[in-house]
Amino acid sequence: MNLPGSGWPGDPAVPGTPVARSGPEVATLAGTAPDCDELDARMSVCRACPRLVEWREEVAAVRRAAFAEQPYWGRPVPSFGPADARTLIVGLAPAAHGGNRTGRIFTGDRSGDWLFAALHRAGLAALGTSVSAGDGQRMTGARVVAVVRCAPPANKPTPTERDTCRPWLVRELELLRPTLRSIVVLGGFAWSALWPALARAGYPTPARRVPFGHGVTADAGSVRVLGCYHPSQQNTFTGRLTEPMLDAVLAAAVADPVAQEG
Repeated sequence: MNLPGSGWPGDPAVPGTPVARSGPEVATLAGTAPDCDELDARMSVCRACPRLVEWREEVAAVRRAAFAEQPYWGRPVPSFGPADARTLIVGLAPAAHGGNRTGRIFTGDRSGDWLFAALHRAGLAALGTSVSAGDGQRMTGARVVAVVRCAPPANKPTPTERDTCRPWLVRELELLRPTLRSIVVLGGFAWSALWPALARAGYPTPARRVPFGHGVTADAGSVRVLGCYHPSQQNTFTGRLTEPMLDAVLAAAVADPVAQEG
């Protein structure tokens, strides 16, 4: 496992970054983070969910055979992109041998290959690939996050883990509010988790819950929220999600009139 301040490219934390070890401590450290850099630092050393800590560190120690010679990040994965982003991309959680290995969300697996290629086509990412931290990739006007910041077993966080992690997302939404104009949500789990976070961050939300679907849109005040099928291998291999479908959602997020206000 990579230790804070040990030289990993883009590591936001240092040895003295405060560590949350419980839900209340997550709420306190997230709520008092003065900016996105410090929020990422505090989140990247969180140890509040014992099952997730054990799993992410076990994966980092045992490793997949294909990556046996590579170091693993093995910590919560920070958000990626500028603190004044106009578009937020929200996923479920890091992959065990993707973000948990590379230290960057949606990086190092097939889902990330699809997403970053599409972000590049939309003008939101400098490169069409995202391979590892320090590879030269940078975001342009967009930021990529996950509702749960640690890789969960079987890609399934528990409701308690989701709720414990929520203050990180709430604070991020608060900090992004001056510039944020659109949110692309990848998959139903992230869609369901986003709305309570938006409400707690002070965004106006619909009186009735909007069901998730690909291409579904809803407004949270001046922010347009767009649903998109997750670029998982199951969805992309079966054709449930195609490149044109993903491109269309990202284009709508960038070009929507709501996203152009301000």
